[in-house]
Amino acid sequence: MKIHEYQAKDLFRSSGVPVPDGEVAATAQVALAAAEKLGYPCVIKAQVHAGGRGKAGGIKLARSRPEAEKYVGEILGMTLVNRQTGPQGKLVRKLLVEQGLDIRRELYVAIIIDREKEMPVIIASAQGGMEIEAVAQENPQAIYQEYVHPVTGLADCHIRNLAFKLGLSKVQQKNFSQLLTHLYELFMKTDMSLAEINPLIITGKDDVIALDAKVTFDDNALFRHPEIAAWRDVFEEEPLEVEASKYELNYIRLDGNIGCMVNGAGLAMATMDIIKYYGGEPANFLDVGGATSAERVKEAFKILLADPKVKAVLVNIFGGIVRTDLVANGIVHAVRGMDIRIPIVIRLVGTNEEEGMRILRESQLNFITEGELADAVRRVVELAKGDGSCPF
Repeated sequence: MKIHEYQAKDLFRSSGVPVPDGEVAATAQVALAAAEKLGYPCVIKAQVHAGGRGKAGGIKLARSRPEAEKYVGEILGMTLVNRQTGPQGKLVRKLLVEQGLDIRRELYVAIIIDREKEMPVIIASAQGGMEIEAVAQENPQAIYQEYVHPVTGLADCHIRNLAFKLGLSKVQQKNFSQLLTHLYELFMKTDMSLAEINPLIITGKDDVIALDAKVTFDDNALFRHPEIAAWRDVFEEEPLEVEASKYELNYIRLDGNIGCMVNGAGLAMATMDIIKYYGGEPANFLDVGGATSAERVKEAFKILLADPKVKAVLVNIFGGIVRTDLVANGIVHAVRGMDIRIPIVIRLVGTNEEEGMRILRESQLNFITEGELADAVRRVVELAKGDGSCPF
């Protein structure tokens, strides 16, 4: 789960990680009052779940009241569009108004989980303010890493190594040490999957401050943090993904035109790969779960069909834990009574397979059934193209 920058900074502030003074505002009146309170220059920042806001016109430095009025009017209510938002963009509903600071250096610091080594890793670079992916590609030697074993925790040697590589003075090292210690403790305590500060700035007084904050949490651990889960902003999420989460469906919308409904994450990913192999484009990742029910299948089907880009649907179910007759019932109940104008290709294999196929046949609905995955994929790719052609 992602949270907004102002929420992340509230969390940082309460945990001892230095951040600029600032206030969040949902109206122009509140934003301008905050600017007057903080003084000029101040920074007006769009609050959306996306990076690269400055290049898209979502961050402005206001040096006076007239400039603040101008920028607040421009940013609040704008649709911010960049590479991370996609062409549809994100509507700016809130602003963060912050004090202007004396910035002498910009650094990069982040903590993530390395899945292969099964431990947190601190990533740092002296090239702050840039996208870390660009730095990794153009100048990989400028990125430093320190792995922290979760049992022993963050040690002084980790901090010294990074501070030395970043070229910090003794005063800066002390302030950096305090910030990183608090950040790591917060990362572990709240089950974060990412804590990114870009840029981490050094001021003229050698203060080390998180000028930006990007935080995501492990969804599977949110039950331990109801106060954090309450920060979820569904307006920043894909509506179909929000609907899917109500039924505990693992759904991610993509750019293709073949809707996919599969049970099991591994099989879902393999199905998407095979669709690509045969020249198609999956419209989504949808895992209905290994022990699903007819009701969940029904809701999953409704979500698939709500995507206007979907031109054909592939259902690929392997009945290990789940019974295929339950899946078949769910599909029939979902489709019956709906005005469906796209083809549906279904492959059911496993537990109660014969019963599942009987339910589909006797439904008198226009399903296309296949026993082999390759045949099912070839068929759905051909149907999605709508021209009767298929490369295989």
